[in-house]
Amino acid sequence: MKTALTGIKPTAVPHLGNYLGAIQPALALSKTYNTLYFIADYHAFTTLRDPVALRRHVYDVAATWLAAGLDPQKTLFYRQSAVIEVFELAWVLSCLLATGQLERGHAFKEALASGEAPNAGVFNYPVLMAADILLFDAHLVPVGQDQKQHLELARDVALRFNHLFGENTLVVPEPLVHEHLLVPGTDGRKMSKGYGNTVPLFAPAKELKAALLKIKTGSEPLDAPKEPRGNAVFEMYRAVASAEEVQAMAESLRRGGYGWGHAKLALYDALEVKLGPLRQRFLDLRGNEQALDDLLAEGAKRARHFAQATMKRVRCAIGIS
Repeated sequence: MKTALTGIKPTAVPHLGNYLGAIQPALALSKTYNTLYFIADYHAFTTLRDPVALRRHVYDVAATWLAAGLDPQKTLFYRQSAVIEVFELAWVLSCLLATGQLERGHAFKEALASGEAPNAGVFNYPVLMAADILLFDAHLVPVGQDQKQHLELARDVALRFNHLFGENTLVVPEPLVHEHLLVPGTDGRKMSKGYGNTVPLFAPAKELKAALLKIKTGSEPLDAPKEPRGNAVFEMYRAVASAEEVQAMAESLRRGGYGWGHAKLALYDALEVKLGPLRQRFLDLRGNEQALDDLLAEGAKRARHFAQATMKRVRCAIGIS
């Protein structure tokens, strides 16, 4: 069975868009692949400078994925920073990469274009990502179009390493390209913390309903027909309701006599059915940080077993033993 690997940056509390667009599809992979999922805390450090927030978000992310259904018996789940071999491999790989390749990195280029002075961590981000992948002999890496460039760099450096030091020393990963479900935020744009338009994932029911009622909609009278496609309420509903329920809402909106307020309440009901049972699970997990630490430490112990085997091959190949 092939291995798939995914990293999750702990830069914020996961929201509804993260759950529908990334978490659910990633968890589905565990049915057909060996899966390794890690909390990329050192990747988060390129931008997050609040140590309290970073520690808090590591627990938030861990509890979210576990509540959503990640089974640590089936999926190797660990904290990146606990696997020190990642950083050793990153140095080896950096010695095989030209600075021009890193200068073409989209995150680095975007930072420069916006007038920022990006730190070296942003510049070297693709190298660390390549080490995350290559260390664990990952065959497949789920990526959206915006991350495909990073995987291409990981493939390139793996091929270069194998050419120089021995074929098949490193597994050359393949992209598992998929379009993340585009979940709209309360203002109709893509749901993003940066836009301030997110819907909380495991907030209390009252807070969830209040967030949904803020979704921007048209101002058509109640009796007027309404076009559901493209409206944030309807698009969120499509992501969580059954096909029959979605069709019924679309017909009601187009017929008239059914307002956006009705649609928001239907969305709330559908989300409560889906998220309500997970909310208490999240709260129970989040309330026991020691248990989360223990679980991640056990995952890291197993991950390091794999990592040390890879680094033994790498060190022997390059002449360091």
